[in-house]
Amino acid sequence: MPIRIFVADDHRLVLTGLKALVQDDATVQVIGEAIDGQSALQLATELKPDVIVLDLSMPGMNGIRVARALRVRCPCCHILILSVHEDRAYLRQLLDLGVSGYVLKRSAPEELIAAIRAVGAGGVYLDPAIAGMIVGRGSKPGSARDIDRPAELSGREIEVLRLAAAGYTNKEVSSRLRVGVKTIETYKARAMEKLGLETRAELVRYAIVKGWLGGP
Repeated sequence: MPIRIFVADDHRLVLTGLKALVQDDATVQVIGEAIDGQSALQLATELKPDVIVLDLSMPGMNGIRVARALRVRCPCCHILILSVHEDRAYLRQLLDLGVSGYVLKRSAPEELIAAIRAVGAGGVYLDPAIAGMIVGRGSKPGSARDIDRPAELSGREIEVLRLAAAGYTNKEVSSRLRVGVKTIETYKARAMEKLGLETRAELVRYAIVKGWLGGP
C-alpha cells in the first residue's frame, strides 16, 4: 500500500515540482494539497494522510503553527518539514513540537522520497546537510552528558524513548505497547532523567547516535 501524502506550500510552482518528484514512485500517493496554512490544517485533518510535507513559510498560518495544531488534531499524521531555512533554532523548535523529518528545499530532488519513506515507516529523517546540528556535540552545553556511555536503561524504557523520539505521543506509545499512559509517562521521565535529556531535540540527537530511528 502506498504512503499517502499531503503537500502544503504557498508556491504553486513548488507544489507542481514536488508532485512531479513523486508521481513516478509507486510507493507514494499524493492525496491532497494546499497553498496556505489554514487550508493545510483543515484538509490534512479531514484527509488524515500518512505524511504531510509542510512548508514553513506560508501566509495566514505558518508551518510551525500548523505543525503544532496537527500534533493535536491529527496525531497519527507524520510531519515532514520542507524548508529553505537552515537555522538550528527552527530545527530544534520543530523537533520539540514532534515533527518527524526536516528536508531542505535545495535537497528535495535527492532526499524527498527517502525522507517520505522513512517518516512514513515511523522513523525520523533529517537532511544530511543539517543533521549535524542535532547530532553534533554543540546542541546544548551540559546536556546529554552520557551519550557515549552505556546507560542503564531497561528494554521497556528504550522502547518508550525510541517511539517518543520518532514523534509518537504518550497516548500513542501507550496504545502500541499496551501499557497505561501514566506508566509510559513514568518510563519516559525516568529514562530522560537517567540520560540527562530535557527536550525532544536532545532525545532525537541521542536516538540518532544510537541508531534507534530506522523505523517503528
